[in-house]
Formats: sequence, structure tokens, C-alpha cells
Amino acid sequence: MIIVTGAGGTVGSELVKQLRAANVPFRVAYHSATKVAAAKAGGLDAVSVDFAKPETLAPAFRGAETLFLLFAGGMGQTEGEIAAVEAAKASGMKRIVKLSVIGAEGDDYSFAQIHRPVERAIEASGLAWTHLRPNGFMQNVVNYFAPTIRDHGAFYQPAGDAKISHVDVRDIARVAVAALTGSGHEEKAYTITGPEALTYHDVAAKLSTATGKAIRYVPLSDDDAKSGMVGAGIPPFYADLLVDLNRHYRAGGGSAVSDAVRVVTGSPAIDFDTFAREYATMLA
Repeated sequence: MIIVTGAGGTVGSELVKQLRAANVPFRVAYHSATKVAAAKAGGLDAVSVDFAKPETLAPAFRGAETLFLLFAGGMGQTEGEIAAVEAAKASGMKRIVKLSVIGAEGDDYSFAQIHRPVERAIEASGLAWTHLRPNGFMQNVVNYFAPTIRDHGAFYQPAGDAKISHVDVRDIARVAVAALTGSGHEEKAYTITGPEALTYHDVAAKLSTATGKAIRYVPLSDDDAKSGMVGAGIPPFYADLLVDLNRHYRAGGGSAVSDAVRVVTGSPAIDFDTFAREYATMLA
């Protein structure tokens, strides 16, 4: 039995879809009681967890052998995930597959500094482990930029001319399914990227081709980017993390291209042109 935490997010929901298609026994865990109820109504084995309340973890983990560890994001992520590692070990689990971030091993930007201590705790736990270290998600173009693309034909972001090897979330989930259900992935860390590194100017050009409408990328300063994010309702601490992520990208931290998707799954990673065509109607 696999338990999927963070099951309601961008990666988690796609992983649930793929595990369900593979007819693999699994349980989903949500922080939201509403999501638990909806999942149960849809025929899933669903439980509530709160990473800030370790007493909720043991009942949720009972009977599971493998944990997909994904914190939904927020204050206390490192502490919450380490608590989940401890609960997984105490409950008798055998394996943890953790969703981490690209470059976590370098420990040199904010998201890496959140995730690497958890990776170390997993490595020291005695359980079998696999770290998944994806780059930024292609789907974030839709999740975060779609409103201004639709209204203004533009999106705004502080990455400048950085090249980023964005990855399709469907590929992250495919790698996760392989690591959760197969063998040979123990004690491995996979850097998961798309097949090419693109600037956001490149992204705008590809979106323009796919949608048939002119779309521009407008670079922002870090200060303007933070002000816009906070104004849109993003908590200031998380806005700071995103600003630092883009600083890391500008320093070249997101430009590496990995072949992990093909190596692990046997199929090449989805390229941005394909993603753009398939999601074009959401940006029109």
C-alpha cells in the first residue's frame, strides 16, 4: 500500500490519476476535510493529515509500506516533513519517495535549504529512499500566468534571461510511479527536467505559436515581483522564496537538462511545444 501526501496539489493530483490508471493500491492524504470527503465520494481511500500535528500521522500511515512525501507548502515545511519521516519509520514503512527540488544537494538557495534537511533525515532513517528533484513545472504557466495572458497578452516574472528546463508535471508523476512501484530506484536522487532549457522569451514565443495570439514576457525587478505576488494574496514569506528561486535561476541554477525521465520511464520527456499545444485553450 502506497500513501500519497499532498494529493490535492499539482503533482499529487496527477500522481493519483496515474496510480489509479495503473490499478495500484494507494491511499490519499489531505489537509482539507473537504478534499477528504470528495475523494471518498470518488471511491478513493482517503485520510486527513496535518504535518504540524504529528499525532495525525500515525493513524493515516497505518498499514502502508511506501510513503510519497509531499508537503503542500507553507511555514514549517522542513519540520513537518521530518515529523512525517519519523512517523513513517515508527509505523513500519519500508520506503519513502520524496518530492524535492532541483539542486537540493547544493543547499544554496531557499527551496533547497527547505528540502535538503528532509532528504538527510530520510537517508539517515534506515528506510529505502528515492529523491525526486524536479525543475519548475510547465503547468505553472497555466496556474499562475493564464489570467494576464488572457487579459493582456503578457506575463510578468523576475527570471530575466535565465534559461530554465521546465518539466511537465505528467513526467514527474511518471517517474514517481516508477519509483513507488518498481525496484532499482533505492538510494537514488533523480534530477527531473524537460528536454530543453528555455528563457521566458522563448516560452512566450512558443505560447504565441500554440495559441495563435501574440504573447509577451515582461521581466520584473525582484521588488516589483514581490509586491505583485503579495498583492495577489501570496504570503510574504512565500513570495520571498519565489524571488530567491528566480535569483537562483538567473545564476544558472535551472539550466541543466537531465535525461532522467527517459532513463526511468523508457519514454522521453514532454517538450514545451507539445505542452503548449495541449494547454493552448486554457490561455486563449
